[in-house]
Amino acid sequence: MNNIRRLKLRHLEAFVEVARLSSVSRAAEVLNLTQPAVTRTIRELEEICGRPLIEKDGRGIKISQFGEMFLKHAGTSLAAARNGINALAQFSAEDGPMIRLGALPTVSAALIPDAVDTYIASGMRNRLHIVTGENKVLLNQLRNGELDMVMGRLPAPENMQNLTFEPLYRESVVFAVDASHPLAGDAQVSVDQLGAYPVLMPSADSIIRPFVDRLFIEQGIPEPQNAIETVSDSFGRAFTRAHMAIWIISRGVISAEIQSGQFVELPIDTSSTRGSVGLVVRSDQSLGPASQFFADILKNLAAASLPANKSLMDA
Repeated sequence: MNNIRRLKLRHLEAFVEVARLSSVSRAAEVLNLTQPAVTRTIRELEEICGRPLIEKDGRGIKISQFGEMFLKHAGTSLAAARNGINALAQFSAEDGPMIRLGALPTVSAALIPDAVDTYIASGMRNRLHIVTGENKVLLNQLRNGELDMVMGRLPAPENMQNLTFEPLYRESVVFAVDASHPLAGDAQVSVDQLGAYPVLMPSADSIIRPFVDRLFIEQGIPEPQNAIETVSDSFGRAFTRAHMAIWIISRGVISAEIQSGQFVELPIDTSSTRGSVGLVVRSDQSLGPASQFFADILKNLAAASLPANKSLMDA
């Protein structure tokens, strides 16, 4: 077993080329080495393996039975090493493949900013392209090859054709108001009180709207008369701060404002709206090395934040 430590990439390269060309001299030309150097390398490899790998065949050579057995593994190992080097080379090229991420507005404020910061700090130079939009639009762009992955809530089964979902964490919808809102800090909120203020709701075709509709039915809450449908987090923040609105939104979107005290959650049980948030990728195509690198950052951040954010992420 100690002989394995002596095995070098040059041994595999020399042996694979000699086997491919059935000639030491031609292998030497391809490898830009002298024939004695290739012969010496093959002899070292045979000593490491403890078996003859090449035999004389008239005036030429041939791969021995032991060599044929070893060749399958040597070729696979060499190809894997070269693929790894090529993958790493993509990371150092500014003109390498772009990392294209789609994110629902309800999750674009959670994890992704920290993931981008971690990515930049890693020294990677592949350019990032991050877009937000409606669920169906993003998933269609993913299927069409315009995006590499989409981060958001688990789509409905009918929208998952040729796609795979990997959950990262779970979160709920909340009813939030500005800290100056008359309802902020109340121990209980009645249905009549909810109806007295403008309410921002996820749009009808958003992925979290069915959760909100089901919550209304479960708790006997009528659809607000002053409802404004939107998936814009920037509008939601501005309107909630300035116009005493109640914002029904995924908690991850406003977790920073809740932690800072700018926004306050109303005491309404929304546990039934808890759902999985994760990455959607194409099932017929693997992520490229750069995109996989960024996906791993998202996974690691999600895993690291689970214990510290149990109210946001219920594993």
